[in-house]
Amino acid sequence: MRATGTFTVKSFKPAALEQDPAVTTALPVGVATMEKHFEGEIEGRSATLFTAAYDQEKGVGTYVAMESFEGTLAGREGAFNFVHSATTTGSDRTTEFFTVVPASGTAGLAGITGTGGLSVDPDGTHRIWLDYELG
Repeated sequence: MRATGTFTVKSFKPAALEQDPAVTTALPVGVATMEKHFEGEIEGRSATLFTAAYDQEKGVGTYVAMESFEGTLAGREGAFNFVHSATTTGSDRTTEFFTVVPASGTAGLAGITGTGGLSVDPDGTHRIWLDYELG
């Protein structure tokens, strides 16, 4: 089954990170927490742990995010985790990865498995899609 929706980032809070051992690279690694709100066939909110090595000025870098979602998916209520990552060289989005974490579903979403993706429209609308099965 496929579910689609849009989302907005309600908060983005950088967190202090002290690497041990300290390693200096051309793109330092940062960590933040995020809250997102979803609308559509995917309705609810998520708490996100976001890690990135990214140059804001050049728009170059890679991120990895772990999200804990709670809400409804095509009318079924529950919670589950998903992870996603992508790389950009400034004008593209490559090496994208998105998967539901196995055995993370609760209540009406227990047994969920699947993959998906994220995109941003030219007008700034953030979209999510999820190809999933419920077991």
